[in-house]
Amino acid sequence: MLRVVSHHHAGHSSGSPFDVVVLAHDERHLRRKVLALRNGLDVLVDLPEAIAFHHGDLLVLEDGRSVEIIAAKEQLYEISGQNGLHLMQLAWHLGNRHLPAQIEETRIVILRDHVIKSMLEGLGAKVSEIVEPFQPVRGAYHGTHSHGHGQGGHSHDDGHHHHDHSHQPSHHHD
Repeated sequence: MLRVVSHHHAGHSSGSPFDVVVLAHDERHLRRKVLALRNGLDVLVDLPEAIAFHHGDLLVLEDGRSVEIIAAKEQLYEISGQNGLHLMQLAWHLGNRHLPAQIEETRIVILRDHVIKSMLEGLGAKVSEIVEPFQPVRGAYHGTHSHGHGQGGHSHDDGHHHHDHSHQPSHHHD
Protein backbone atom coordinates (compact mmCIF):
# COMPACT_ATOMS: atom_id res chain seq x y z
CA MET A 1 0.00 0.00 0.00
CA LEU A 2 1.32 3.43 -0.90
CA ARG A 3 2.18 5.76 1.97
CA VAL A 4 1.55 9.48 2.26
CA VAL A 5 4.97 10.95 3.10
CA SER A 6 4.31 14.71 3.03
CA HIS A 7 1.72 17.34 2.22
CA HIS A 8 1.19 20.78 0.67
CA HIS A 9 -1.33 23.37 1.74
CA ALA A 10 -3.84 24.45 -0.91
CA GLY A 11 -2.22 26.47 -3.67
CA HIS A 12 1.38 25.69 -2.64
CA SER A 13 2.37 23.09 -5.19
CA SER A 14 2.59 22.53 -8.90
CA GLY A 15 1.23 19.63 -10.87
CA SER A 16 -2.24 18.19 -10.66
CA PRO A 17 -3.41 15.50 -8.25
CA PHE A 18 -4.04 12.07 -9.75
CA ASP A 19 -6.97 11.40 -7.39
CA VAL A 20 -9.00 12.91 -4.58
CA VAL A 21 -10.21 11.86 -1.13
CA VAL A 22 -13.48 13.25 0.23
CA LEU A 23 -13.43 13.76 4.00
CA ALA A 24 -15.91 15.20 6.50
CA HIS A 25 -14.70 17.90 8.93
CA ASP A 26 -13.88 15.41 11.68
CA GLU A 27 -11.95 13.12 9.29
CA ARG A 28 -9.54 15.86 8.14
CA HIS A 29 -7.46 15.75 11.36
CA LEU A 30 -4.97 13.08 10.35
CA ARG A 31 -1.85 11.41 11.66
CA ARG A 32 -2.07 7.68 10.90
CA LYS A 33 -4.99 6.32 8.94
CA VAL A 34 -5.83 4.36 5.80
CA LEU A 35 -7.83 6.47 3.34
CA ALA A 36 -9.87 5.16 0.41
CA LEU A 37 -9.40 7.42 -2.61
CA ARG A 38 -12.31 8.16 -4.95
CA ASN A 39 -11.01 5.81 -7.64
CA GLY A 40 -10.60 2.87 -5.27
CA LEU A 41 -6.93 2.96 -4.24
CA ASP A 42 -6.17 2.79 -0.50
CA VAL A 43 -3.28 4.86 0.84
CA LEU A 44 -1.74 4.98 4.30
CA VAL A 45 -1.33 8.39 5.90
CA ASP A 46 1.62 8.07 8.27
CA LEU A 47 2.74 11.48 9.52
CA PRO A 48 5.03 12.29 12.46
CA GLU A 49 2.33 14.49 14.04
CA ALA A 50 -1.37 15.06 13.56
CA ILE A 51 -2.28 17.76 11.05
CA ALA A 52 -5.60 19.52 10.56
CA PHE A 53 -6.11 19.52 6.81
CA HIS A 54 -8.35 21.89 4.87
CA HIS A 55 -10.25 21.68 1.60
CA GLY A 56 -7.77 21.81 -1.30
CA ASP A 57 -4.72 20.60 0.66
CA LEU A 58 -2.62 17.90 -1.03
CA LEU A 59 -1.26 14.63 0.34
CA VAL A 60 1.99 13.59 -1.36
CA LEU A 61 2.61 9.87 -1.86
CA GLU A 62 6.00 8.15 -1.72
CA ASP A 63 5.92 7.75 -5.54
CA GLY A 64 5.58 11.53 -5.92
CA ARG A 65 1.93 11.62 -6.96
CA SER A 66 -0.47 13.79 -4.99
CA VAL A 67 -4.04 13.43 -3.76
CA GLU A 68 -6.32 16.41 -3.19
CA ILE A 69 -8.43 16.63 -0.04
CA ILE A 70 -12.04 17.60 -0.78
CA ALA A 71 -14.29 18.71 2.07
CA ALA A 72 -17.39 16.49 2.09
CA LYS A 73 -20.80 18.14 1.99
CA GLU A 74 -22.47 17.81 5.39
CA GLN A 75 -25.93 18.36 6.89
CA LEU A 76 -25.60 21.75 8.59
CA TYR A 77 -27.47 24.69 10.06
CA GLU A 78 -26.80 28.20 8.81
CA ILE A 79 -27.40 30.74 11.57
CA SER A 80 -27.95 34.42 10.97
CA GLY A 81 -28.52 37.15 13.51
CA GLN A 82 -30.46 40.42 13.50
CA ASN A 83 -27.18 42.37 13.20
CA GLY A 84 -23.43 41.95 13.76
CA LEU A 85 -23.63 42.30 17.54
CA HIS A 86 -26.44 39.73 17.78
CA LEU A 87 -24.40 37.28 15.66
CA MET A 88 -21.43 37.76 18.04
CA GLN A 89 -23.69 36.98 21.01
CA LEU A 90 -24.96 33.84 19.27
CA ALA A 91 -21.31 32.81 18.64
CA TRP A 92 -20.63 33.24 22.36
CA HIS A 93 -23.56 30.97 23.29
CA LEU A 94 -22.31 28.32 20.84
CA GLY A 95 -18.70 28.64 22.02
CA ASN A 96 -19.88 28.12 25.57
CA ARG A 97 -21.03 24.64 24.50
CA HIS A 98 -17.75 23.75 22.76
CA LEU A 99 -19.50 23.00 19.47
CA PRO A 100 -17.49 22.98 16.27
CA ALA A 101 -18.55 26.15 14.41
CA GLN A 102 -17.64 27.83 11.14
CA ILE A 103 -17.75 31.55 11.94
CA GLU A 104 -18.09 34.07 9.12
CA GLU A 105 -18.86 37.77 8.96
CA THR A 106 -22.58 37.34 8.26
CA ARG A 107 -23.35 33.81 9.44
CA ILE A 108 -22.33 30.90 11.66
CA VAL A 109 -22.49 27.32 10.41
CA ILE A 110 -22.84 24.33 12.77
CA LEU A 111 -23.71 20.64 12.54
CA ARG A 112 -27.44 19.97 12.81
CA ASP A 113 -28.66 19.55 16.38
CA HIS A 114 -32.34 20.21 17.10
CA VAL A 115 -31.72 21.10 20.76
CA ILE A 116 -29.22 23.80 19.74
CA LYS A 117 -31.59 24.95 16.97
CA SER A 118 -34.35 25.52 19.56
CA MET A 119 -31.94 27.40 21.83
CA LEU A 120 -30.78 29.65 18.98
CA GLU A 121 -34.33 30.38 17.81
CA GLY A 122 -35.20 31.23 21.42
CA LEU A 123 -32.38 33.80 21.26
CA GLY A 124 -33.89 35.34 18.11
CA ALA A 125 -31.64 33.69 15.50
CA LYS A 126 -32.76 32.60 12.05
CA VAL A 127 -31.69 28.96 11.52
CA SER A 128 -31.79 27.33 8.05
CA GLU A 129 -30.89 23.81 6.92
CA ILE A 130 -28.05 23.71 4.38
CA VAL A 131 -25.82 21.02 2.85
CA GLU A 132 -22.27 22.16 2.08
CA PRO A 133 -18.64 21.55 3.13
CA PHE A 134 -18.06 22.32 6.83
CA GLN A 135 -14.87 24.11 7.82
CA PRO A 136 -15.06 24.84 11.54
CA VAL A 137 -12.64 27.07 13.42
CA ARG A 138 -9.81 25.00 14.86
CA GLY A 139 -9.76 25.20 18.64
CA ALA A 140 -6.69 26.47 20.49
CA TYR A 141 -6.23 23.02 22.05
CA HIS A 142 -6.52 21.05 18.81
CA GLY A 143 -2.71 21.17 18.74
CA THR A 144 -1.38 20.73 15.22
CA HIS A 145 1.85 22.52 16.26
CA SER A 146 3.22 23.10 19.72
CA HIS A 147 3.76 26.77 20.51
CA GLY A 148 5.77 27.98 23.45
CA HIS A 149 5.86 24.86 25.61
CA GLY A 150 8.25 25.30 28.50
CA GLN A 151 8.92 28.99 27.89
CA GLY A 152 8.87 31.07 31.04
CA GLY A 153 7.78 28.08 33.08
CA HIS A 154 4.19 28.31 31.75
CA SER A 155 2.71 24.95 30.92
CA HIS A 156 -0.49 24.54 28.91
CA ASP A 157 -1.46 21.65 31.13
CA ASP A 158 -2.47 23.74 34.15
CA GLY A 159 -5.61 21.77 34.91
CA HIS A 160 -8.03 24.30 33.43
CA HIS A 161 -8.61 22.74 30.03
CA HIS A 162 -9.88 19.24 30.69
CA HIS A 163 -13.15 19.60 28.81
CA ASP A 164 -14.40 16.70 26.79
CA HIS A 165 -13.53 17.72 23.24
CA SER A 166 -14.92 14.60 21.58
CA HIS A 167 -17.44 16.23 19.29
CA GLN A 168 -20.35 14.06 20.29
CA PRO A 169 -23.73 15.68 20.91
CA SER A 170 -23.77 16.83 24.49
CA HIS A 171 -26.17 15.07 26.84
CA HIS A 172 -26.26 17.70 29.58
CA HIS A 173 -28.92 20.18 28.58
CA ASP A 174 -28.80 23.59 30.22
